[in-house]
Amino acid sequence: MSTPAASEASDPDGLLAEQLLRLTRRLHRAHKLHLEPAGITPAQFRLLRTVAHFPEPPRMADLAARLEVVPRAVTSLVDSLEAKGRVRRVPDAHSRRVVRVELTDAGRDTLRDLRSARRAAAEDILAPLTVEQREVLGGLLSTLVDPGPERAC
Repeated sequence: MSTPAASEASDPDGLLAEQLLRLTRRLHRAHKLHLEPAGITPAQFRLLRTVAHFPEPPRMADLAARLEVVPRAVTSLVDSLEAKGRVRRVPDAHSRRVVRVELTDAGRDTLRDLRSARRAAAEDILAPLTVEQREVLGGLLSTLVDPGPERAC
């Protein structure tokens, strides 16, 4: 009968996958903990960041495509953030049927505060690593996150 240690040693890729999943869960918990005081969910934070990265206020359809979610999910997120005063819907200058989403001043302030909180959460997790180890990890993660068109799933 094989022991758990023996099966892990015989499946290093499985062990790596498990470690990545555990790290992802830990990052998610830390991120959520830092977002709670602002009353923002991780999905709302992601929408705020996405709106901020567009050169002009994006259409709801642009947000759905960028976030890779159905348009109804964007509508719900925008509704909740609009109720909190962090975004507002604005008419499109060229089409009455198009609605765009822009950050409010409160949304920009929230985004700035949450970026600081996210950096603090990352620092807590990365604290055991040296600067050199962080650089190596960053390079490895970049390779995994953006594997190139020939290896993309």
